[in-house]
Amino acid sequence: GSSNFFELPEVLKEISGDHRAGSEAGKSHVAKDRIPARRGQIVRTEEKGLVPENLPKLRKRKFSAFVPVMRGCDNFCSFCNVPYVRGREVSRLPHDILKEVKELSYLGYKEITLLGQNVNSYGKNLEERIDFADLLGLINKIEGITRIRFTTSHPKDLSDKLIEMMRDLDKVCEHLHLPVQSGSNRILSRMNRKYTREGYMELVGKLRQAIPDIALTTDIIAGFPGEEEKDFQDTLDLVKRIRFDGAFTFCYSPLEGTKASEYKERVPDKIGGERLRRLIEVQQEITLERNKSLVGKRFEILVEGVSKKTPYELQGRTRGNKIVVFEGKEDLIGELILAEVLEAGCWALKGETIPC
Repeated sequence: GSSNFFELPEVLKEISGDHRAGSEAGKSHVAKDRIPARRGQIVRTEEKGLVPENLPKLRKRKFSAFVPVMRGCDNFCSFCNVPYVRGREVSRLPHDILKEVKELSYLGYKEITLLGQNVNSYGKNLEERIDFADLLGLINKIEGITRIRFTTSHPKDLSDKLIEMMRDLDKVCEHLHLPVQSGSNRILSRMNRKYTREGYMELVGKLRQAIPDIALTTDIIAGFPGEEEKDFQDTLDLVKRIRFDGAFTFCYSPLEGTKASEYKERVPDKIGGERLRRLIEVQQEITLERNKSLVGKRFEILVEGVSKKTPYELQGRTRGNKIVVFEGKEDLIGELILAEVLEAGCWALKGETIPC
């Protein structure tokens, strides 16, 4: 399975006969030390509930790191193949997660992003009684880490307890990616999302009451099979009511083997594309308005690198996940600075550094 790809080097060695024995592994050997290559088919089955630990990791940055907390998914959304290609949900042991985060802190990392297809389901398969809110509380105690992010949260099991922990834990950033996918109850049901537009909007109300400055982003699919103009209007209405800070928008594309790929009420590509265009226009206008409301305010920025557009400028992120571009020297990369927002665009903010 896809979850035991880490065993591939061992399988290749077994096929080639390139096994080395004992402490002499990797050194020059005579022919008698080589195990003959195996003929035929080798089958390695995935060990149930196995999350491999202590594997080498490629980190692109020295100050911000991704830390998986689980793998797989049990939600079976009709448009998604993750449960089939990545398997069912399996959580990492909290001990292993905390060990990795402590090691990152020791190495000087300031920010971690906890990853899972649905982090809200963390801990359900563990013998230890722990959920994702509890895990956040434990990680928040680790010295050296100053920012904690996580993705992705499924609306159906975003608990009041998690919202309270997001409010109370000082290192958890004021940003949440909460995919809504559609604003139509009929389409949400066909997607097998297990919540309604009313339930989603109630969640948003709770989040904004608890964390007034929270930035909300989402995913939305246009042209889902069976989507009629009224369904799409419901989506536009929800977007206008909630006023997301940003949205990843897509035109539906079928994935082989998923339930939705079997639906016969396909929306023509031309109509789906036109709806996507209208959706993007509405969201971009909202994003720009929300960004303009930040002009004149000061924010803590984690400097991530040189700007992608101008080599003489740097860019970083606020705790609310807003990109800020500003003039500065490259020795600021990886540092936390204070900046004031001077201008706002749809995709980024323009700022200047403020002496601490």
